[in-house]
Amino acid sequence: MNAWGRSVDWQRVTPVAWHGHERGVDTLVRSFDAVPDGQRVRLAKKTSNLFRSREAAGVGLDVSGLTGIIEVDPVAKTADVQGMCTYEDLVDATLPYGLAPLVVPQLKTITLGGAVSGMGVESTSFRNGLPHESVVEMDVLVGTGEIITCSREDNVELFRAFPNSYGSLGYVVRLKIELEDVAPFVELAHVRYSDLAQFQDALASAAASGTWEGREIHGLDAVAFSPDEQYLVLAFQTDNAPGTSDYTHDAIFYRSIQHPAGTKHDYLTIRDYIWRWDTDWFWCSRAFGAQNPQVRKIWPRQLRRSSFYWKLVGLDKKYDLEYRFLKKPKNLPRTERVVQDIEVTDTHLAAFLEWFFAASDIEPVWLCPIRLRPGVEELSGVGLPESAPWPLYPLDPGTTWINVGFWSGVPADHVSAAQEPGAFNRLIEQKVSELGGHKSLYSEAFYSREQFGQLYGGELPEQMKQKYDPDRRFPGLYDKTVNNA
Repeated sequence: MNAWGRSVDWQRVTPVAWHGHERGVDTLVRSFDAVPDGQRVRLAKKTSNLFRSREAAGVGLDVSGLTGIIEVDPVAKTADVQGMCTYEDLVDATLPYGLAPLVVPQLKTITLGGAVSGMGVESTSFRNGLPHESVVEMDVLVGTGEIITCSREDNVELFRAFPNSYGSLGYVVRLKIELEDVAPFVELAHVRYSDLAQFQDALASAAASGTWEGREIHGLDAVAFSPDEQYLVLAFQTDNAPGTSDYTHDAIFYRSIQHPAGTKHDYLTIRDYIWRWDTDWFWCSRAFGAQNPQVRKIWPRQLRRSSFYWKLVGLDKKYDLEYRFLKKPKNLPRTERVVQDIEVTDTHLAAFLEWFFAASDIEPVWLCPIRLRPGVEELSGVGLPESAPWPLYPLDPGTTWINVGFWSGVPADHVSAAQEPGAFNRLIEQKVSELGGHKSLYSEAFYSREQFGQLYGGELPEQMKQKYDPDRRFPGLYDKTVNNA
């Protein structure tokens, strides 16, 4: 059984090599230099994994030559990749060597540059941290038009301030990242809980120890369906499997997790494990009918992927299809989109879930523990706070944070008839702040500037802006993520 390339959409990836990369960089720089002074610039990209609106203002930079892998070094266990390279392509290039990135965000078309300048988490984040923590060095096009190489030793200030900057300081042109050994198969153990406090403690213990019943955990995440039904999903590497499941056909991965009691086991190839959530966009494909058995039979397997569902969302946003054809004829209110990833510490998880399930009908939710990599506290940078290694998204070293992802909606009158836009999302922000947490910025945010500063680096984004983008060719972090500039 070929564990590296069995999936229906696996492909061989040919590196662009260094000469090809240099041509792509030249094209990008020429497109930047051609933009008149005073005009804002943006990336001219065809796809996005952002769930917030963006203004169309700004001249698009040509990144068409920056979508590939430059080289993979299986001896050093590193890969040089271009900023617009997708994780899908990178995984297909590294798995034949028995290697994978240390953290692979869950959706195939997320790019390396996007995951580093934004935020990406996955089931290895409890031991490998966030995607930017396995970056050795990167080349960044900043607002002055320069390309600056930064690393753990050089230009450390930019290296540390870049994560969570969302293009407000510049764009990644090249990244050199670490890779790790992976086995061809993964054994999964789905452990059921029916008490939020016990579930919280078990997840926290597994994340902190890295073991379960004496076995080393490769991947750890969880799913909560209700206050009475939660599951740990533990992944263990294995060189052999008695057989493997296929969740790209009739079966649906998140439904396979559920069982009455105890522990349920399953096996996947390593590639199918990495992309287990992409086939049904976690569980969001049900909104398009893709989980209806009759519809699923005729839905092409190659179109069961997050990138295609995203196109359907784009059509709905453009033509207001859900309201016009499903809500309005039944005199139902519009839906307030509730698409967020928040983080609270492991000791506050049960309190948040209890509140969330009582406040909405959204289920299930995804949970992923995060612990910064050991040694990250040794990073230093002039003018940057030493207590937060990545100051635009401060997470304390030695602390387990739990990412909670929920992607659905509530009736637009869910909070009150006289509500302001984003009313339920504002309640979520308030509750998360009460619990000492914060949230990712890929979706709508409603913070005031003062609240935003308290959560995302204070005055530091503006200080970095003055140094690397003094002419403000890119929108500032607050304007980009809250005001949708």
